[in-house]
Amino acid sequence: MQIMSVQNARVKEWAQLLERRGRDKQGKYLIEGYHLVEEALRAGAMVETIVYSLEKGAPAGWDDLDQASSVEWVGVSPAVLEKCSDTQTPQGVLAIVARPQLGIDELLAGEHDLVVVLDGVQDPGNLGTIIRSADAVGANAVVLGRGTVDLYNPKTIRSTMGSMYHLPIVEADLGVLLPLARERGVRLVTTSLQAERSCYDTDLRQPTWLILGNEGKGVSPEVAAQSDVQVIIPMQGKAESLNVAMAATVLLFEASRQRLGGM
Repeated sequence: MQIMSVQNARVKEWAQLLERRGRDKQGKYLIEGYHLVEEALRAGAMVETIVYSLEKGAPAGWDDLDQASSVEWVGVSPAVLEKCSDTQTPQGVLAIVARPQLGIDELLAGEHDLVVVLDGVQDPGNLGTIIRSADAVGANAVVLGRGTVDLYNPKTIRSTMGSMYHLPIVEADLGVLLPLARERGVRLVTTSLQAERSCYDTDLRQPTWLILGNEGKGVSPEVAAQSDVQVIIPMQGKAESLNVAMAATVLLFEASRQRLGGM
């Protein structure tokens, strides 16, 4: 199938996925670039359509991916690609993917040994970096509390570098979820600049959910009140605090170090 006109009804639907309103309405999102599309196919994401540049041709090397053969392929003009792209120089391929439906029941029913919980993180790059770090240490899930930036924002998707397909990512009301987690034996750990306990002196080997907050305001008082322990990342230099993505990475790797026998 080929589509050349930007006025085509399907092209207009795809372009709407660049905005959160369109993603919420259609229950789909858009990914762009060879690496991300291939990662989605390998991970078994619900890829519906692959859109590729007729000028550059269909991507090669995906013949061994079973899912690639069952997906709709649509060749398009450069103008169509540009209309549906969030980048200045489109790579020549994008995909339309159905959003997964994973709720808190599935999260709590599964493994919840090490989970990252985000309370109002606003920057797409920060969210993407945190997801990559969680993936790197083998965390069980990432939970996005209300007020956190949209996972399917194109900037967030790019910054995850494909890690969003390697572990469950759940949107939830933390006021409902956190008490349920504690009932199941999870220890809730929040970061605070006022905390006196170092993260290096805190046992992170038991089932632990690491809660990090907004870039400017930190963890909200309502969520902080739910926590079992507050920790600080000690710093010897003059910086007052770390970027939230860096703080999450430090805590995740400290938890991983302890679990590998380093404590």
